[in-house]
Amino acid sequence: MPRGSRGPMTEYGRGAGSEPWHPEDPLYGDQGWGAQQQPAPGQAQYAEQQAHQQYAQQQNPQAQQHQQHPQHQQQYAQQPQDQYGQQHYGEQAQHPQQGYPQEQYVQQQAQYTAGWDTTGQQAAMPYAAQQPTEGYPGYGTETQDYYGTPEAYPPPQPPGQRRAVPEQAPEWTPEEQEPEEENHPFFTDGKGGDETDSDEEEPRGSRRGGGGRDRRGGKGKKKGKSGRACLVLVVVFSLGVGGAGYFGYQFWQKKFGAAPDYVGTGSTPVQVEIPQGAGGYEIGSILAKAGVVKSQGAFVSAQNDNPKGKTLQAGVYTLNKGMSAANAVAAMLNPASRSNFIIPEGKRNAWVYEQIDKRLELKPGTTKDVAKSQAKNLGLPDWANDNKEIADPLEGFLYPASYPVAKGAKPEDVLRKMVSRANQEYGKVDLKGMASKLGLKSPLQVITVASLVQAEGKYKHDFDKVARVVFNRLKPNNTETYGLLDFDSTVNYAKSESTLDTGAVKDLRHFKHPYNTYYIHGLPPGPIGNPGESALHSALNPTPGPWYYFVSVTENETLFAVTNEEHEQNRKKYEKEKSGQ
Repeated sequence: MPRGSRGPMTEYGRGAGSEPWHPEDPLYGDQGWGAQQQPAPGQAQYAEQQAHQQYAQQQNPQAQQHQQHPQHQQQYAQQPQDQYGQQHYGEQAQHPQQGYPQEQYVQQQAQYTAGWDTTGQQAAMPYAAQQPTEGYPGYGTETQDYYGTPEAYPPPQPPGQRRAVPEQAPEWTPEEQEPEEENHPFFTDGKGGDETDSDEEEPRGSRRGGGGRDRRGGKGKKKGKSGRACLVLVVVFSLGVGGAGYFGYQFWQKKFGAAPDYVGTGSTPVQVEIPQGAGGYEIGSILAKAGVVKSQGAFVSAQNDNPKGKTLQAGVYTLNKGMSAANAVAAMLNPASRSNFIIPEGKRNAWVYEQIDKRLELKPGTTKDVAKSQAKNLGLPDWANDNKEIADPLEGFLYPASYPVAKGAKPEDVLRKMVSRANQEYGKVDLKGMASKLGLKSPLQVITVASLVQAEGKYKHDFDKVARVVFNRLKPNNTETYGLLDFDSTVNYAKSESTLDTGAVKDLRHFKHPYNTYYIHGLPPGPIGNPGESALHSALNPTPGPWYYFVSVTENETLFAVTNEEHEQNRKKYEKEKSGQ
């Protein structure tokens, strides 16, 4: 189709043409997709180019004929179309004319291509590069056609969907890693920008490209004013926080104040039991409920103020009602205020029962009856009742220690604490394994041996040898006692007595009782007292030796013998020492 004619139209645009639209055309006056847009510079160049082409056609009629040849028009009609049915603009362009300088023609086509882009996108290649190179004499270049594919010319977009190409971001440089400074007028002294050492303002265009240096990377920045501004903020903030804290404390003191507290040492004695592991808050709560201190908080504060306040121990304390918290803490640190129930080592259960009755102000025999009726409910181990001849199942399980027993407590609760403590201590060793190793039948016999060592051994430093005497006498084939223990302590237990004069041996041989070791062979049915830690340790670790007899002459001297004759000599020495001669 000749260049001067109008090309086919689509709903997205019109074909290229130099003629203006006819007034009867509905789109007459439309200046393109951007109605407000000024004509592109290339359009003026295009008009000038048409004048040159008309001049060339007059000088070379053959080229005009060739241009209007029907065969050429048929080839033009067969040229590819895009997906919208629109022919590529590059394929509608005229070929170089004969007689017209080729170099000038190429330059004009490049200008035409650059000025035709009304979408804002610049053409990537000169117009000559878009023309086919075969069959056209005079177009001697064989430059590769980089835009010969459909993707090179996307279909024109409607005005409402057209998007301008975003401006290319400036090239990244390492200097841009610095965080951008605050440009608020407060920090920039109201100038809205950074100050530099140079009085000359940086050109606006130098902030892009490689030649200019970014304002954030410049040297010689003055940060003094910004630093002073930050310092002012810090000072103001600190004063605000400090003031808020001070007035908050004043408000707290006025609103709540110190915890309520009594004044003085109080009156009306009262016993208070502090359980094991109780902390300051729990102790304060117990004392407040008992009326000793006025509030839990007052006690906690007083305990923290006292350097030894954290050393308070469990137990029963005799204090006064209405005491100040500070006086209560001081009284509890005084050993005289503690009134725990203490069981000495070796004491029998009968003694323990009597002391509990007195402590709880109960009728004599009350605790003994409770122990007999509730023995199975007090936490005894399974192996504690392995002998039906046991006089008291709790014997040996009221462990010697200090216990908090306050007035108003129940006897069963007190006994349960003591049994629990015994289980705790006995659980520290493998009683079953040690019983088998020592040739005993059960763990209960281990406790029984320990009770005998506790009762017979007068001093702890003799316990290991006394334990050896027990095991030597238990041997049934020994020629000294023939398996009899012959301990006076067992006779005293059987008779509920405590005396050194148990009678003649021949009379004891006829005293039939399961705990009388002058009468039975081997160990009694159960313990005869409550052994302590030292006696139990000696029972488990007897000192090797051949002894069958012993007698304590003085506190620092215990005489051990292998034969009865040697033992009689030691007895005479004991009698002489006892009489003071």
